Amino acid sequence: MDTAALIAVIGVAFFFTYTNGFHDSANAIATSVSTRALTPRAALAMAAVMNLAGAFLGSGVAHTVSKGIIETPTGDKGMVILFAALVGAIAWNLVTWYFGLPSSSSHALFGGMVGAAMAGGIEVIWSGVLDKIVIPMIVSPVVGLVGGFLVMLAILWIFRRANPHKAKRNFRVAQTASAAAMALAHGLQDAQKTMGIVVMALTISGHQSGNGIPVWVKISCATMLSLGTYAGGWRIMRTLGRKIIELDPPQGFAAEATAATVMYVTSFVFKAPISTTHVITAAIMGAGATKRIRAVRWGVAKNIVLGWFITMPAAALVAALVYWFAHLFWG
Repeated sequence: MDTAALIAVIGVAFFFTYTNGFHDSANAIATSVSTRALTPRAALAMAAVMNLAGAFLGSGVAHTVSKGIIETPTGDKGMVILFAALVGAIAWNLVTWYFGLPSSSSHALFGGMVGAAMAGGIEVIWSGVLDKIVIPMIVSPVVGLVGGFLVMLAILWIFRRANPHKAKRNFRVAQTASAAAMALAHGLQDAQKTMGIVVMALTISGHQSGNGIPVWVKISCATMLSLGTYAGGWRIMRTLGRKIIELDPPQGFAAEATAATVMYVTSFVFKAPISTTHVITAAIMGAGATKRIRAVRWGVAKNIVLGWFITMPAAALVAALVYWFAHLFWG
């Protein structure tokens, strides 16, 4: 196996992780920044550190990515498939970042994997795609929406006699903890997805035979995600923090606490790779809707949701085209 091919795939995987970090940094901190609970740079620094820590909390999601979506390809064709899948995901990340659309880096990666595998004649594990990707993609935003709404209702009831100004000050402090929990969960979910790709590359190249994740892979993926997060995706941050709804600190706390809980449960219990973008966006809508239904800018929300549904097909198409082109010169 050509060592240069392995290095190229791992390098592209690390770049995808970096784009994932700056694309999804808004997920962890947009609400805290928009409510002025944290300054932008302080929020980014905190998110970067927590992303780094979260990457070391588990490996279930990584194993799902490396074994549960497509059959492990072999030889030079396998390396081309991984390369094409990553390029397809990166392309979609950059396009949606440019337009400020909070789409899912995770589903861009999965779409890229499926598209490249189909182009390369590798079997797609459709049961795994359904159970671990499609169903969670539909269920997790619904849970986030309903959960954000109910948590915010509970906060309104519990603090119904509290001084509004004092309560908002206290929730700004609480948002530091909820934003940190979101960033930790983002590291737990998203760093592992790239780890799964790197493990596949090492397996294809013959450098690894088991499913274990080498320590250097964990450190490298966590570091790249953290660096990308600190770079900050300001375009998407404005969409999440302001364009969907003008959040106050209690709503921001409710959304972050709900989304973080959903991500921890799916990571540790179901080992399902879900989209942090989908969950936090839905939770923001749910928490905001307690003010009044019309407070949510549903037109913006509609465009975001439409983007969710075209993410996987778009990334799959790009990955397939990249595979066909790359296969002419490599593989």
